Amino acid sequence: MAKRSFWLGLIAGLSTGFFATSAAADLKLCNRMSYVVDVALALEKGASANSRGWYRLDPGQCRTAIQGALPAGDLYLHARTPAVYGPSPLPQRGDTEFCIGASDFSSLNARNCKAGQRAVLFTAVKPAPSEQSDQDFRITLAEEAGYSEEQARDAGIQRLLAAAGYDPGPIDGIRGDKTDNALRQFALDNKLPVTAAARSDFFSVMIDIAQKPGSGFSWCNDTPYPVMAAIGIEDGNTITTRGWYRVEVGRCLRPDLPAQAKRIFSFAEAVDASGQTLTSGGRPIAWGGGTALCTRPSKFETDDHSDCSARGLATSGFAAIELGAGPATVRFK
Repeated sequence: MAKRSFWLGLIAGLSTGFFATSAAADLKLCNRMSYVVDVALALEKGASANSRGWYRLDPGQCRTAIQGALPAGDLYLHARTPAVYGPSPLPQRGDTEFCIGASDFSSLNARNCKAGQRAVLFTAVKPAPSEQSDQDFRITLAEEAGYSEEQARDAGIQRLLAAAGYDPGPIDGIRGDKTDNALRQFALDNKLPVTAAARSDFFSVMIDIAQKPGSGFSWCNDTPYPVMAAIGIEDGNTITTRGWYRVEVGRCLRPDLPAQAKRIFSFAEAVDASGQTLTSGGRPIAWGGGTALCTRPSKFETDDHSDCSARGLATSGFAAIELGAGPATVRFK
């Protein structure tokens, strides 16, 4: 399975910035990735640090994060993607930790996390002058494909079409006939006008639909606790497993599968707020089957399932699921 490369920060690169208050210019966050992202910012000045988020950015979107003069201090950024995409494609290579909250938050003491917050890695960034206006500074999130803002939007639509069970062709930011046909069918199936893709909330609409059970395969969480799920995809004599996908309480999640997938494998475990596996009667609360495949506690992808323990991996029992008979949903109860 092909790997994708991503980086966070300026199109020109990443560096640490220290900002004076002399420049009266807005700071904008711009997303040239094919993923919807949520961004948190942290500002450190001397011994003090504060953080706040989340700023949601659709593919191809820019939005103002700070109005007026850039604040004095070192600026840091952390980004995450919605659960619909499965394991986060965004590597967090920063080496400085600040506090974040699960929902919108503002922390005036970002090194000492309050209840409901946790410390995560942030990356130091330096805003660059905007190419469009000498009155703005920008931080741009990009990926290796080097999309323009328009291409990022098209690639983002393609990626969510695939997550919703449609086949838009390659995720390349190019609107060809296959993408247009998939988008047309998506609109028809979900009773949306043919012009829906131009709506400002279209990505939110797509994410909501992609998380609902329907065509293809979905996990649905009917339990009172979060569930972490792993998928196995059969391709000839090879099964590639990957995880983990977080399925929130009361939500459904549809993992991104190849259009030609006919047989897949599913395994999942319930977790607590810190991500530890929950147990009942001394046994993990899990959903799976009789097919032994390799997993690991952290993010993983592997197609080698021989002697898992010798390679530092765990062996988990996956349930085999046939997709040829129509939509398939695994409900965690």
